[in-house]
Amino acid sequence: MAASPGPAGVGGAGAMHGSGPSGLAFDSGLEIKTRSVEQTLLPLVSQITTLINHKDNTKKSDKTLQAIQRVGQAVNLAVGRFVKVGEAIANENWDLKEEINIACIEARQAGETIAALTDVSSLNYPESDGQITIFTDKTGVIKAARLLLSSVTKVLLLADRVVIKQIITSRNKVLATMERLEKVNSFQEFVQIFSQFGNEMVEFAHLTGDRQNDLKDEKKKAKMAAARAVLEKCTMMLLTASKTCLRHPNCESAHKNKEGVFDRMKVALDKVIEIVTDCKPNRETDNSSISIFTGIKEFKINIETLRENLYFQSKENLSAMLEVILERTEDFTDSAYTSHEHRERILELSTQGRMELQQLISVWIQAQSKKTKSIAEELELTILKISHSLNELKKELHSTATQLVADLLKYHADHVVLKALKLTGVEGNLEGLAEYACKLSEQKEQLVETCRLLRHVCGTEPLEITCIHAEETFQVTGQQIISAAETLTLHPSSKIAKENLDVFCEAWESQISDMSTLLREINDVFEGRRGEKYGYLSLPKPMKNNTNLKSFRPDKPDSEEQAKIAKLGLKLGLLTSDANCEIEKWGDQESEIVQCGRNMASVAYSLYLFTRGEGPLKTSQDLIHQLEVFAEEGLKLASSVQTFSKQLKDDDKLMLLLEINKLIPLCHQLQTITKTPLQNQVFLKVDKCITKTRSMMAILVQLLSLCYKLLKKLQMENNRWVSVTNKDSVDGKT
Repeated sequence: MAASPGPAGVGGAGAMHGSGPSGLAFDSGLEIKTRSVEQTLLPLVSQITTLINHKDNTKKSDKTLQAIQRVGQAVNLAVGRFVKVGEAIANENWDLKEEINIACIEARQAGETIAALTDVSSLNYPESDGQITIFTDKTGVIKAARLLLSSVTKVLLLADRVVIKQIITSRNKVLATMERLEKVNSFQEFVQIFSQFGNEMVEFAHLTGDRQNDLKDEKKKAKMAAARAVLEKCTMMLLTASKTCLRHPNCESAHKNKEGVFDRMKVALDKVIEIVTDCKPNRETDNSSISIFTGIKEFKINIETLRENLYFQSKENLSAMLEVILERTEDFTDSAYTSHEHRERILELSTQGRMELQQLISVWIQAQSKKTKSIAEELELTILKISHSLNELKKELHSTATQLVADLLKYHADHVVLKALKLTGVEGNLEGLAEYACKLSEQKEQLVETCRLLRHVCGTEPLEITCIHAEETFQVTGQQIISAAETLTLHPSSKIAKENLDVFCEAWESQISDMSTLLREINDVFEGRRGEKYGYLSLPKPMKNNTNLKSFRPDKPDSEEQAKIAKLGLKLGLLTSDANCEIEKWGDQESEIVQCGRNMASVAYSLYLFTRGEGPLKTSQDLIHQLEVFAEEGLKLASSVQTFSKQLKDDDKLMLLLEINKLIPLCHQLQTITKTPLQNQVFLKVDKCITKTRSMMAILVQLLSLCYKLLKKLQMENNRWVSVTNKDSVDGKT
């Protein structure tokens, strides 16, 4: 069954279960049960195959008989475990309960039949030379095995329907809450609904992440990862874009910015459902996505069949296939970004390919009428020549696209245009905004076109999908940055408008960074290194010339480790949003509590980015330093809250002290973990650190909310006392 983005990518996925940002507990028992069902199936198949494949026409020793009996018993025990899992799923899903229970009954009957047919003690047999002949009812075992496998398959299919239904239900909950968020008019109402939305997004991330992990089709897996990545990043964008709209309700660019986020999230949610239900709207086909490299691969397969069968292909079909390939190379030759040298070489190789196909067709026609050795050799030579020319064309196209991407990444590494847009926004410079918005649009078009070229040379369908995702991200985010910059320029003193622009700029920078990884993967496929596995990019890497970090050579992670870290990171990101919402309530009040909370939220957000391989934290030492800072800020917060509690009545003071008593031990535990040597257990350490950080952030959210309420209550009581005192004073004078 199945799960990162992943959104958490809305990334990665895995087996993290627990409570969400506001204490919402997720019932992930179904995922565990369905995974258990699949794991039970494999040994069943192996054991049944062992039984059926035994030689029934030979005599068996006592040892062999006992082995057969053990296999039969093992099958029956495995079926028993399988049935328990199936019944548990049935009890949680009443609409499918009857179907699942019937399949479970059939499975149990089949298991018991197999056990009975292999029970040596129940057989009467004549002895002969210490050897015996048994297992005469092989037909019965085969029938029972077929029934068992049939019933197992039914349970798996029904369990799969349950998982799909869960994902659809979760998507519908997210959409319903999004509709409420779109219509919200007050900040207080928004904070309340967004908290619910965050919980629902975490639940959706769990379900889709598990589904992504279990997908066997790499193309679907890549599409799911792309959709989840959109949802994860847009969750953060939605928060700031909506807050900006609430703060500036009459600003058209702010509304445009927010609507863009909602629209993209809805498309991504629909895409996830298309993948899990395996349906395409309006009979959609993927023919348009065929790249030049895919076309060349298919063409070469077709011409190589001529070695075996001269009549299998038609001349017209081969000519049409080559023309389609060469027409697509016009994306390169027509591009303003392709150098003159690359353009000339591509055109030259295209002309050469056409000529060599004509020569191949000529020799092919001769070979159909003359069955001589010399003609066969000449046909082989022409096949090799056109294959060589197409390989040269592939090399040239790959070189053109990858060089262009490398140059662009180097040129835009310092993000000059984004920095200029931020500056013009803060200054309220409308002329500067127009100038740099135009430059960003040019940069966007260049990146979009480069993604299209890169897509042609990917070599695999999953990488093609990643290119399409990058293209769409640049296209949408570029426009959203401009609308966010326009809002800030119109309201230059607005903190939330500035924060909103920062979030969209970070998304752009993140996609630029992802392009570097994509480029490396495409190069690896082209050079035949596709099988190599990379370490989790978000985790610490070995550093040179540092004796303290020599042990930082982590084992390569498995998918579950990556998924768990990604999910923890997602929750941490959402808790950061919750904390920022609470801080927003305090307004301009200067307080040590707010300052500590702001610092902790800032560190937590950088840790969230770290789990995605983004942000300022690049090394293990960076991570450890930030965790130490986080723990120190947590202790400062506890001290500040303790000081504040001295002004309160006993009941209110007790509420705060209970929360502080939860926070202080976590701070000390985090400090201990950061000082513990890694010993090649990087993932375990990062997992522990992020888990502790997440728990501390949950307490921070509670403390900020509680302190704010108690502060308001204290101020009201003080005002009432002042009012009464003034009244008494006036009465005294009278």
